[in-house]
This record gives sequence, structure tokens and C-alpha cells, in this order.
Amino acid sequence: MAGPKTESLMQALRDRIASRALGPGDRMPSVRRFAAQMNVSPSTVVEAYDRLTAEGMIRSRPGSGFYVTNTHLPPMKVAGMGPPRARNVDPFWVSRQSLDARPGTLQPGCGWLPEDWMPQDALRKGLRALAKSDAALLTNYASARGSETLRRCLLGRFAEDHLSPTPGQLMLTASASQAMDLICRLLLRPGDTVLVDDPGYFNFHALLRTHQVRIVSIPYTHDGPDLTAFQSALSGAPRLYITNSALHNPTGATLSPQVAHRLLSLTAQTDLTIVEDDTFADLEPDPSPRLAVLDGLNRVLRIGGFSKTLSASVRCGYIAGRADWIEALVDLQVATSFGGPSPVATELLAQVLTGGSYRKHIAELHRRLARARKTAITRLAPLGITPWVLPQGGFYLWCRFPEGTDTGQVAQRAMEAAVMLAPGNVFSPSQTAASFMRFNVTQMDAPRVYDVLAAAMR
Repeated sequence: MAGPKTESLMQALRDRIASRALGPGDRMPSVRRFAAQMNVSPSTVVEAYDRLTAEGMIRSRPGSGFYVTNTHLPPMKVAGMGPPRARNVDPFWVSRQSLDARPGTLQPGCGWLPEDWMPQDALRKGLRALAKSDAALLTNYASARGSETLRRCLLGRFAEDHLSPTPGQLMLTASASQAMDLICRLLLRPGDTVLVDDPGYFNFHALLRTHQVRIVSIPYTHDGPDLTAFQSALSGAPRLYITNSALHNPTGATLSPQVAHRLLSLTAQTDLTIVEDDTFADLEPDPSPRLAVLDGLNRVLRIGGFSKTLSASVRCGYIAGRADWIEALVDLQVATSFGGPSPVATELLAQVLTGGSYRKHIAELHRRLARARKTAITRLAPLGITPWVLPQGGFYLWCRFPEGTDTGQVAQRAMEAAVMLAPGNVFSPSQTAASFMRFNVTQMDAPRVYDVLAAAMR
């Protein structure tokens, strides 16, 4: 019979697998690191791993470690109603703490701007105009591709970036996340391999696990993905590679021209499709290379949205790509949502984007963000917290903590004091970012953020 500690470890790992925090093909934490994290002996971890292997939940690869199988993965379940329960610090923990934050909770770990940073006057003006619009706009379904007005606006903005898709190469979606889900539905099947940045956007990782694919993480450098690791991963015939080229989430790094060209050269003779998330484009003062522009939307799909600069309440995203893929994606959207995103939302966004105030709003954001990044860096320094890279724009700082710090534990302690943080390992499929954390500099004005952070690090 297994001892209590072994049983406890086994249940904790079963819970991680059931919640998709660890998905099919994912590497289990190393024995020594997991033993230190759980405050048990390495032999206890070895026994737990051996027993889970006997159950068929994980399997050993000699010389490589233990990996999750896909034979015991339970179907996704919608959580039942009931009181909140303790759970591991994973992508869902971060998302729920952000979305369900109680009044008074500070959120330097969230992924959006504060209300007073958004163009509220322009949004209110647009809403007043919509209230006087035709009844059809207020009551009817959207067209299959979404608002023609907003699509024309986007095509004009793409042209400014030297990207010239035809109207048949663009569709609107309910959000950038829904855009990613539609692409996964179209191009992936369970067991397919998908390449992701490590670290990378945690909600895309969570979404991929619901599609039961094999996630292979590519270390992210200051200039883009590690090309040696990327080239090696191509031998596994991956179907997709998902990335941010500009103001990478969570690191804030920017893709260099050399890495961009080499990346496209490596994939030229493969069946790999690249999904480039350009959600943060408007927050970049000086545009950097884009894979979609260099490729001409042949093997690259561009997705994006407006929640970071306009409103997270008025959700809308888009997909730009090959016309045949867009046609198939439109059919999928009709099947799953019966049309494009809300006409009210898309017409409101079009009004704000084409109004004279939007460019002024973005210019002011660039100035405010530069000040906020500088202030946050200065106030984090006395705690021994330093940025991994100095971003050229945006509101994220990917920061390294003093050696030996587990930012997952820091986040749990801070949450008890109503400060929500985003620890590094929720962004890392390989679980190698325990000493990092992503900060949103626009949510760090209150001195209490730094006081609670200091206390949680002790």
C-alpha cells in the first residue's frame, strides 16, 4: 500500500491532468524539483510516478523523464455550482482570479488596461449614435463574415503595414480567443503536434489542451523563438506554431528581422501553419517585423482583437489568411455561433477606430505606458526583481525574481492579501519559469502592491 504522502502526490497529479494543467504528451516535473516543491523526499515522488505509470496515466521515456499519456484523460467538465475550492496555480487559476476578482482586489497580474486608460468618451459617443441607428442593427443577426464597415477599416489598417489581403481573406470573430479556437477546429485533430513559445500566452495553452493535441514548447529568446529548438521540433511534423511577433506575451520581447526570415525559411518545405497573434500591435510605437507581412498570408494566419486598446467589454476579433481557409472558417463560425460577432459591438468599434480621437488615444497610451514601465522597474528593483528584457512598448514586464523564489507560492500568498499576480510557470508548458512573473505595469500604481509583494517573498 502507498503511504499517505505518496497518495497525496498521486491525487495532486491526477487533479492536474484532469484539469488539463498537464495534457497528453506533456513532460512531468522532474523528480528533484517536484520533491522540493511538495516538500517530500525524491523517493516519494519516484514511488508516485511508478504507481501512476502502472495505472497507465503517465509513461517513462528512458533518459528523458515521465510524460502524460492520453488514455486516461477524462472529458472536459463544466464546473458545478458551489463554493470556491482550493486549486493549483495554473492558467485557469490566473484567469478566474482575474475575471472574478472581488472589489478592492489589486490586479498587477491581469491582462488589460484600467478603465481610466480606455477611450471612454469615444465609446459613450459611439453608443449614443448607435441608439439612434436603424432597428436592423439593434435586432438582427450579424452577417457570416461580420460587419463590412469594420472589415473595410481593418483592410485599410493592414495596408498601412504593407499587408494587402482581399476582402475574401478576412473575417471577424467574437474575440481573438474564438479566432484561435476556430483555427484549431479547422486544422487540428486529437494527437496532432502544436509548437508554442515557452513562455507563452497561457490561455492558448489551455485551449490547445481542450483540443487534445500534443504541445511542444520552444524556448523564447530576446529575439524570438530559439531556432535550433524550432528546427529540431519540425522533425515531429507539427501542424501549427502559435506566437506573438510584437510585444510578445508574456515577455514583451520583439521578433528580430533575422529570426523572422530564418523561421519562414525553415518552414518553407513543411506543412506547418503559423498563427501570429497581433493583438498588441497598436501598443508598439515603432512597428517590428511581422511574419504575416513577410509571408503574404500564404502559410501564416493573422489573428487579433481590440480588447487591449478599446474595450474588453465590446469583444471582437479577426482572422486574416488564405481565402480558402477563411471560407472554411466562416462555415465553422456559422455552425458554432450562427454568424459573426454582434453588429452592435462591431459598429461601435468601427466608429471609434475611424473617429479622429483614436490615433490621439494611442499616442497618449504610448507616453503613459513608457512612464509606467519605468516607474514599475524602479519600484521593483529594491525587491531584487528585474526585467528579463526592456520592452519597446506595451504594458507587460517579464521579471526575474531572486534565486530560489517560487513565484507560484508568492502569488498564492499575495492573493490572500487581495493582490492578484501571474506567476511564471502558468506561461511555461515545460514548467521552467518558477523564478519569473509577468507584471502589468498599468495596474501597479498602489503602494500596497509592492508591500504585499515584499511580504509574500519572505
